[in-house]
Amino acid sequence: MYYIYIVRCDDQSLYTGITTDIKRRLNEHVLKLPTSAAYTKSRNVIALEALWSAEDRSLASKLEYKIKQLSKLKKEQLILKSEDDDSYIRITDLSEYVDIFK
Repeated sequence: MYYIYIVRCDDQSLYTGITTDIKRRLNEHVLKLPTSAAYTKSRNVIALEALWSAEDRSLASKLEYKIKQLSKLKKEQLILKSEDDDSYIRITDLSEYVDIFK
């Protein structure tokens, strides 16, 4: 299973990525580990804004690409639209995902 996610940084910018392990990936972003994205190494991740799943990497990569092509306004609208979905969860307390809090 692959996950496509959008995180918000403290400058209100949005980063989109894919992973097979969301807890590990958030940990990498927040702690700025060597395996984190260059984008999030220079910013502070403050929230997981949206999370989707895909059965295979091909589908996940296509969705990630489509999201990355959107303007910031369109990404914000996608996040708001996702909030209407019963499965939507916005996580602002990243402590359960990040080792530094343990």
